[in-house]
Amino acid sequence: MADILIKGADTLVTMDDARREIAGGDIRISGGMIAEVGQNLPQNGAEVVLAKGCVVTPGLVNTHHHLYQTLTRAVPGGQDALLFGWLQTLYPIWANFGPEEMRISAMIGLSELALSGCTLSSDHLYLFPNGSRLEDTIEAAHEVGLRFHPTRGAMSIGESDGGLPPDSLVEGEAAILEDCIRVVDRFHDASEGAMVRVGIAPCSPFSVSRDLMRDAALLARDKGVMLHTHLAENDEDIAYSLEKFGCRPGQYAEDLGWTGDDVWHAHCVKLDGQEIDLFAKSGTGVAHCPCSNCRLGSGIAPVRQMRDAGVKVALGVDGSASNDAGNLVAEARQAMLLQRVQNGADAMSAREALEIATRGGAAVLGRDDCGQIVVGKRADIAIWDVSGVESAGCWDAAALLLAGPTRVRDLFVEGRQVVRDGQMATFDLPRVIERQNALARGLMER
Repeated sequence: MADILIKGADTLVTMDDARREIAGGDIRISGGMIAEVGQNLPQNGAEVVLAKGCVVTPGLVNTHHHLYQTLTRAVPGGQDALLFGWLQTLYPIWANFGPEEMRISAMIGLSELALSGCTLSSDHLYLFPNGSRLEDTIEAAHEVGLRFHPTRGAMSIGESDGGLPPDSLVEGEAAILEDCIRVVDRFHDASEGAMVRVGIAPCSPFSVSRDLMRDAALLARDKGVMLHTHLAENDEDIAYSLEKFGCRPGQYAEDLGWTGDDVWHAHCVKLDGQEIDLFAKSGTGVAHCPCSNCRLGSGIAPVRQMRDAGVKVALGVDGSASNDAGNLVAEARQAMLLQRVQNGADAMSAREALEIATRGGAAVLGRDDCGQIVVGKRADIAIWDVSGVESAGCWDAAALLLAGPTRVRDLFVEGRQVVRDGQMATFDLPRVIERQNALARGLMER
């Protein structure tokens, strides 16, 4: 593959250790990696991508999603519900999914992320109805072209045992652990520059047993993979933990081995000061999902306090049934605005929010090879055209989050162009949208 030279960016936001921003910046991509960063780099036979009128950033990193939910946006009955009621509305619909629904919805969700500047996404898939498997989403990510960190989720406590999900959506715990071993052995790539890494992710403390939480942690460490779950999402979540476990969620997580630099928890809206200190000291990461937290009325996560304490914080768009969008740069803007609402106008800058969305996400997912435009890092790069109406009159690169745009012009993953001129370059997106809508209509009819 020929080298690519991204040339003449109005501002090149490196997110390196010095947080350099280079006017008239160039990037040479070679072999899927960043080979040079600077100004006025020679062409030397490279394919040139002109970036005049553009801000160039590292690709954004999404650390929490449920891609299958892209088929169930704005479902009546769940639009105005709190978390538990929302889940009880959606579970019976999701029970009708199969492998095609999983694959197509993942393609749509990943494309939406790519068009919003995302180059690396995790996914939390915790239900497997009608023959669905984790590889349905892995195949989708391969076709779309994004770097992918799927997690094998699970639910084992159904309604008959006092849980929320229908019994048809839960699995036996021995079978869950067996399939975790299968997908890790088959798909996990621990090497630098990996396009697929796999995690283990029981859905939540209220949908699996204490034994499964503990066994999942032991298995993940034996296999050298990361752990993920939902934690402390809203007041209902805290009340459940206190009633069923006699402790707060942070203590429950620590007791079962669910803290450490190989763990990241989604939401954490209701962490208290002691839990924040625990996460900081243990290196535990947090996937902050501001739009979903607003949509479900869960509250505003204490991101400022977490960051000040040294907690690793990243962003997640969460499922498209609770967001209901999957635009990651818009998520970064929302994170910034909510911290200002809660803590004052100087609580979070646009640059800090962009840092959380790039190198912050890479750090939470254990990807030291991503999240920065630095020589030797992977060539995951977003090019934003700031010559349009959204940015007209802007004075500074912070306009990317303060004003827009919210859609990339070009996106490169491992040096491969995934978005070109604002359109998906890897597959026929309109055709897949047509199929997605047909599948949604079928679910409605059922």
